[in-house]
Amino acid sequence: MAKVRHSTFDCAPGCSVEAAISLIDGKWKCVLLFHLLEGTRRFNELKRHVPNVTQRTLTNQLRELEADGLITRKVYPVVPPKVEYTISDLGRSLSPILKALKQWGDANMQLFSNPAA
Repeated sequence: MAKVRHSTFDCAPGCSVEAAISLIDGKWKCVLLFHLLEGTRRFNELKRHVPNVTQRTLTNQLRELEADGLITRKVYPVVPPKVEYTISDLGRSLSPILKALKQWGDANMQLFSNPAA
């Protein structure tokens, strides 16, 4: 069953937070957006930056980010196909949030580290 991507928000307090989170929910979306802040990337470049993501999940999350206007996808008419992903202006407006998440993660990484490793 497909996940419901967006819903009608009831505009109670927190409605705007719910709306924003609905665009970036997904295990890898923020990570992908963070890497795209550095510049245009091809599919395999993104796969190398996020090695734990499956090809199917990467494809789906990129499609959702594109559908929501957070990234753009450019297909070149060559063989083999060349596709590039670039963060959009709307996606770039998330930059302070993504950088703050990284800073918070860097400062608190020890809370999530596996002590048995």
